[in-house]
Amino acid sequence: MKKKQKILIIVGPTSSGKSALAVELARRYNGEVISADSRQVYRGLNIGTGKITKLEMRGVPHHLLDVAAPKRQFSANDFVQRAHIVIADIASRGKLPIVAGGTGFYIDALVGRIALPEAPPNPALRARFARKSTAQLYALLQKKDGVRARAMRSASERNNKVRIIRALEIAAALGRVPEIMDVGHPYFDTLWIGIAPPMKTLEKKISARLRARVTMGMVAEAKRLHVAGLSYRRMDELGLEYRSLARLLQGTITRKQMIEELESAIRRYAKRQLTYWKRNKDILWFRDSRPSAMSKTVRGWLKK
Repeated sequence: MKKKQKILIIVGPTSSGKSALAVELARRYNGEVISADSRQVYRGLNIGTGKITKLEMRGVPHHLLDVAAPKRQFSANDFVQRAHIVIADIASRGKLPIVAGGTGFYIDALVGRIALPEAPPNPALRARFARKSTAQLYALLQKKDGVRARAMRSASERNNKVRIIRALEIAAALGRVPEIMDVGHPYFDTLWIGIAPPMKTLEKKISARLRARVTMGMVAEAKRLHVAGLSYRRMDELGLEYRSLARLLQGTITRKQMIEELESAIRRYAKRQLTYWKRNKDILWFRDSRPSAMSKTVRGWLKK
């Protein structure tokens, strides 16, 4: 039987140090990094998403950053298709693919832990739904697929217009949104590394990182994106930083309110990320993001 391709996967909440760890492990073990972030795929969304810089990459090739226009939707299926091509390319050059990111659904779909619904994009349907409010769309989903609507438990999920439209799109094609199921046949030989600092430490990092991005020009970046044609509605769909930045630029909140609002929203997001990953019993969790903490584990896995 042909041996499965080895893939190192680094997960964890935002601000936990995943990107820096991925770079260091790539340098140690001849790897290249594949970003698994649902917003860093978009060109121009740099400061707002905390996208790694060329300097921070330290010469390590990174993939699936800046591969899509922010006006268009980039789906989990798009990510999976592109990532498989990238993994094959990295492996063909004798290097180790390292997947790092906070979008759990992308990574689970990539490695075969879950099966994606086979429903192609419907541009006409999306255009029609885009004109409706989030509340109207959620009410429509309750009628079309009450099970999926009830599964959107948090306020952030029920206000995620992109996700609701996709659910309606799938329901239109298949009759309902299938439950996400563990397919039980992973495509790769994976080592899962999870970074989970103590919550107080993580909250301090989130706060410091947010303020650093504001100082770096996060607001100016949002202005440039809007001038270039990115609508406030689309910024709201992109969520988190861009939702609050759109509100700031429209004058509905102050700069101080934006920072307070974002700090709270990012903390909640980090907790949701941890809740998602805790379901995966294959992840080896570390409180420290320094590579020395998991080097022995990685070396042992690579020798198998």
